[in-house]
Formats: sequence, C-alpha cells, structure tokens
Amino acid sequence: TSTIDWCEENYVVSDYIAEFWNCLTNGMFVVLATFGIVNAIKHQQGKRVVALYMGLLFVGCGSACFHATLKYTTQLLDELPMLYLCAMGFYSLVEIDRTISFGWKLPVALIALQTAITVTYIFWVQSPIFHQVAFASTVCASVAFGYRRQCEMTISNRTRRMLQRLLLQGFLGMAGGFLVWNLDNIFCHRLRTYRAHVGAPLDAVLQLHGWWHILTAYGSTYLLLWVHLTKLARQGHDHLFTIRHFAGLIPYITL
Repeated sequence: TSTIDWCEENYVVSDYIAEFWNCLTNGMFVVLATFGIVNAIKHQQGKRVVALYMGLLFVGCGSACFHATLKYTTQLLDELPMLYLCAMGFYSLVEIDRTISFGWKLPVALIALQTAITVTYIFWVQSPIFHQVAFASTVCASVAFGYRRQCEMTISNRTRRMLQRLLLQGFLGMAGGFLVWNLDNIFCHRLRTYRAHVGAPLDAVLQLHGWWHILTAYGSTYLLLWVHLTKLARQGHDHLFTIRHFAGLIPYITL
C-alpha cells in the first residue's frame, strides 16, 4: 500500500521481508545510534544529546519496518522521523546554552511547523517530492544556523578543525547517499539486469538504495557529532573531548 516501491526486487531473498537488503542496511543506523546513546549516557552529556541519538535510532527502525513491509503506515514511520530529527537538531543548536532563551515559544513553533508538514503530507500532498523538499529545507536551515553559531564562538584551532571535519564528513555522507539514491532510481532496469548476471551474494553490492542507508547513517551521525561538539564548545568543555572511531568504523565523542 506504500506510494513508493524501490529498485530491489520484492520477496526474493526472504518470503517474509519485502526488500531484504534495504531492510538490513538500516542496521547501520541502529548500530551508530545505539553507540551514540551509550556513549552520551556514559559521559553524562545531557538529555538533549541522548534524544538526538534516540531520534536517529527511530529513523533506522522506522525505515527497516517500511522496507520489510512496504505498507503506507510504515512508509510514514520511515519518512516523518527524518523531519522530526532535523527539528530536534535545530532546537539543540538554538537552545545551545544551559539556560533556555526562548522558553516555550520555540518548541511550540517547531511542533506546530512539523505538525503542519505532517498533516499536509498525509492528507493533501501525498507526494515524495513534498517530503524531500521539507527534509532538505530543514537540514539546510539547521546546518546554516549551526555554522553561524560556530563562527560566533571563540574556540581553539583544534576544536575548529574538528568541527569543520565533522561538517565535511556529514556533508559527504549525505551527498554521497543522495547520489546513489538517484542512480538507483534512474538506472533501476540496468541495475536489475547486472544483479541477475552476477547473482548472489555479489548482487547485494549493487543494491544502491541500501548504500543510501549506509551513507546517510554515517552522514547523519557525523552531523549529530557536529551538533554535540558545538554544544560542548559553547559551554567551554570542548578541550576535554575528542573524536575517536571504534574499530575504525564507528565515530564517537570521548574524553
């Protein structure tokens, strides 16, 4: 009942999962988000940081449910949490200090905006393009405001380099994901032909929508780390922390 059906052939790998590889690759969201949650709690980084990683976790779980079932209800679980996570990131960048500047006005405004987008998408404009424009606009607004925050702060060269690197890695992850997402849509017929030719398990490498999940999971994580480190820099704690990679694959902030 979903309004979208991706390039992966349905119910080929499993009789119970519609798009097996598109479902499985959402595990990258789950791994990165879970590691972020545990690490944020370990270093007592506050409820907002934990909430951001919880949002990323929900994005991955919702997307996995969608690709497993291809139902309209689970499609909404895939698409709408992406908007809500961006709104949470924007709020965290605006209310970056320990004291709240805008009180209840900002969260009410963001909730009203996201509610309006959600209601419009569900009941009036059931077009993926509407969702994509809303998502891209929210991401751009959040990044632009965060970069302005970063420029306003007096921070060390070390922290500035880390922030710039995180922002670049986040951009490359999202842009790379957007590229393979479009290639999957445009060249679907050819990709299906190539996959049939190489056969299992190598055909999984040509599941480009799965690569969209992996790349955007990394891109989103690097952007969350950028928000996280910006918050630490604003509070004057950035000199205590650094960016590391667990097993060379999972980025996190640690002492």
